[in-house]
Amino acid sequence: MKTPAKVSSISALHQFLGLKKPSNPLISVFNFDDVQLEPQTILSTITTDFYVVALKKDCAGGRCKYGQQYYDFDEGMMYFIAPHQVLQFEDVLLNGVKGFVLVVHPDFFQGYPLASQIKGYGYFSYASNEALHLSEKEEKSIMDIMENVSREIDSNMDAFTQDLLVSNIELLLKYCDRFYNRQFLTRRKVNSDLLTKLEALLDDCFKNDQLVVSGIPTVQFVAGELHLSPNYLSDMLRVQTGQTTQQHIQNRLIEKAKELLSTTGMSVSEIAYYLGFEHPQSFHRLFKNRTSVSPLEFRQSFN
Repeated sequence: MKTPAKVSSISALHQFLGLKKPSNPLISVFNFDDVQLEPQTILSTITTDFYVVALKKDCAGGRCKYGQQYYDFDEGMMYFIAPHQVLQFEDVLLNGVKGFVLVVHPDFFQGYPLASQIKGYGYFSYASNEALHLSEKEEKSIMDIMENVSREIDSNMDAFTQDLLVSNIELLLKYCDRFYNRQFLTRRKVNSDLLTKLEALLDDCFKNDQLVVSGIPTVQFVAGELHLSPNYLSDMLRVQTGQTTQQHIQNRLIEKAKELLSTTGMSVSEIAYYLGFEHPQSFHRLFKNRTSVSPLEFRQSFN
């Protein structure tokens, strides 16, 4: 991937897109229809210093590529980008896109709880192939809030303006959080396939002496093999199974440890090494935390 273009301010973004100067340098909402670019301008790769929340209704040709997958959806599609993340498009003509974009600099939230709380919304760290797909009803809810924010930005500033804008953005983020959790459930077939792939991947990791060679699989490794971001995979698993990716990996470690403790004569230290732990103490601590007994106590229960 080529080096992304850096967009350091909302004013610079407006200038690049051929939009009028923003009313507020720290926050803006604009319609894709208002963008003034050459007809054949293709979006590429950029990174910004601000948050981006976009509702995109159409792409040129009716198809957009997100990460490793193509999606064909008539409904609304949203994506979320945190400051300094890379936003990558493939063969997307901006003139063929409909919808709204909200951009907010982190400084706009200073003095409000949302300044720290916004980092807790997992979808801001999701990879671009984990877009949020909206039903018509959900899309209307989002559009209503976007329009409220736009009107408030364009109105005369008073003592209530910033409070109202922050409140509306917080409401928008909470709705998106709800819709993402709905998506985890309604895309059950896709998620079921991912669970199957996850189990197969962990099976491969636990084969023979693989853990000795490669070490304990990390969340980042597992997510990368499944073409997902770590946060999205953990959020999806939490909704589907009640456990995160890390907990799934640890469950497999404990299952394998119990098997070795009960069926072999390997010492606890040898088992720890076999399972990819650098230090037996780490294995002992995990085993006791997850089972309430030490590895040695577990083995003695079979005697």
